[in-house]
Order: sequence, then C-alpha cells, then structure tokens
Amino acid sequence: MSAWLLAALLASAGPANTAPVDAAPPATTTALAGVATTTEELLAMPDELRQRFHDEVLSPSSLPSRRLDAMMRFLFDDSGLGMRYASEATHGVADAYRTRQANCLSFTLLAIALAREAGFEAHGQRHDRILSWRQQDSNLVLSNHVNAGIRVGHRHFTLDVASDSVIAQGPPLRMTDAELAALYHGNRAMEYVLDGDVSGALPHVARSLQLDPRSATLWNNAGVAHLRNGDLGAATSAYERAIALDPDHSGALFNLAQAYQRQGNDAAAQHLNARAQRVLERNPFHHFLQGHGAEGRGELEAAQSHYRRAIRLLPREHRFHFALARVQVGLGDRTGAVRALRRARALGGDIERLQYQSKLDVLQAQLGR
Repeated sequence: MSAWLLAALLASAGPANTAPVDAAPPATTTALAGVATTTEELLAMPDELRQRFHDEVLSPSSLPSRRLDAMMRFLFDDSGLGMRYASEATHGVADAYRTRQANCLSFTLLAIALAREAGFEAHGQRHDRILSWRQQDSNLVLSNHVNAGIRVGHRHFTLDVASDSVIAQGPPLRMTDAELAALYHGNRAMEYVLDGDVSGALPHVARSLQLDPRSATLWNNAGVAHLRNGDLGAATSAYERAIALDPDHSGALFNLAQAYQRQGNDAAAQHLNARAQRVLERNPFHHFLQGHGAEGRGELEAAQSHYRRAIRLLPREHRFHFALARVQVGLGDRTGAVRALRRARALGGDIERLQYQSKLDVLQAQLGR
C-alpha cells in the first residue's frame, strides 16, 4: 500500500507551532546518503534488468499489444522476474528487481519503468478511499493504494498487483512521478516509525514533503513521526496542515484531537472528534469494518445495520452484499439472504459469481425453491 496513517501513539508533551500550509521542511539529503531519493533514481533500471527485458520481451514482440502481454508474463512468470507481493516491500525499481518482492507502490514503479522502456505512456494512479488496514502492536495502520496506468495506442490499461484484495471507491486519480517518489519516502518513514527508529524516519518524512508538500496524508504521517520523537508541537503543526489541505482527513482529525487533548484543550479535542465521527459516518468502509467487528462478536443485528449502511453508501460493492447475506443467514432470514446473494452475484466477477451461485443453490434448496 502506498501511505500509512497511524493513531494511538504516545509521546511527551511540548509547545504547539503553526506554519503556512505550503511550507516544506528543509532538505535532509545527508541522512539519506546511499538511498534512492529522486524520482529518477527510484525508476532507474539496472543494466541487467534492461538487457533481460529487451531480450525476452521487446525483441520477440513487435506489436504493442503483444509487448504488453509479454511484459505481464515477464513480471509474474517464474521464467521471467517471478515478482511476489509483500506488503512491507517498499523498494525502488533496482531493489524490487534484486529481491523479486514488491508492494503495490514498488510494483507500480517497476511496471512504469518497464512500460516506458517498451515505448508506452505510463503513470501512477492512486485510490484515496479504499478498504485496507491492519493492526500492528498498538498502532492502527490504514492504507491508500496505487497502481500503474498504461496507454497503448488509444486504449488504457491498469496494472494492479493487489486488485483482488483491495476495495476501492471511485476511479483512480493520475499521479506525477514526484508524487510517487513522495509516497515512497512516506512509506519508508512509517516503516521506520513502526520499527521504533524515529531518527531513521525523519529524513524520509522531510523528503516526502519536499516532493509533495500538498499531501494531507504525508503531513499526517509527519505528525505521527514527530509525536514518536517527543515533539508534540511539531506533531500538532503537521496535523493542522493536513486538515487545512483536507478537512475530511479522518486520521488527521483524530490525531489532532489527541494532540489537543494532551495540551489540555479538551473543547477543541471534542470538536475534532465529533468532526471525525461525522466523516466516518459517510465512509462505507468504516461501516463495513464496524459490521465485520460486530459480526465477529456475535452481534448480528448491529452487523446487519452497518452492512446495510455500507451498501447505501457504496451499492455496487459485491462483498458488502455477501456480508449482509452472511449475517442474515445467522439471523434466520434466509429469504433476505437469497436477495443479498443474488445482488452480490450480479455485481461480482466471474470467479465470485460461481462462488455466490454455489451458496445460492444451498440456500434455495433449504427454502424449497
């Protein structure tokens, strides 16, 4: 995933600071010596990879469509690169080639580099609203998602290493190379934070904001790093910049509320928590997660309510309808479960349709239909 947001972090108190939204931190290139820091360095192809790509993909394939198919095989087949997905494998192109592992950001960088070498127009794409999260220690880690867009003639293709495991809302947004590089440094910063190495995180934080100073997510992550470093004032300033850029950034709203509370500003904290809660109420993924949690606790009525709310907000997501069917079975509402499963089947892909049909057959047999 492309950028992480953390909450529930503890740090000592300090004075708050303010600064203009567009301000970016000073350069810290010394601390990043030996690390790919520029867009060009991150996208640079090792000579060995370039030679293999020309020999195995470009030379045998002259037609653009065949080149794209051959490039996909080269990326994933064991006879080619045999790339494997790893959520924490934040690499530039060279390290992705060396390790044969990549998360969605690293895969995007690699796909863009190869596509451009093949003569295609290629760029990054981001989904700001997706469902992807995990718990690590005391930290809630949320993710954005990126993939590669490739134009072949008049046709546009999306290459996505994690399409089966990500639920996205809305079409992807085109990214510049600088924004991709900024996300790389944002990822690396949060990896250092989670490992407890704040001194290693801060140079990446600074570099990410130099590359993309108008990213609310990166300013929020900067606040997390400063908070772990014991600088509540810098953290507060970063969270405030994030909210100035994106007033509905729920992670920054919650984090700033915590910062205000540590400074004794309870009224402002309560106001921000209420704002964040209103934002979440409009987020279908929030309700899906709430439903999932309630279902796990056996609170099926509450789960049903949250799943219905998620469906109202994002009605064409087949997994929401399947979740609703699941709890309706548990509640004894098999007729409702059949309706929800039929909707899930209509919205799912080929594989999902087969899975949902098999479950429908069982339910309908139980109902005598």
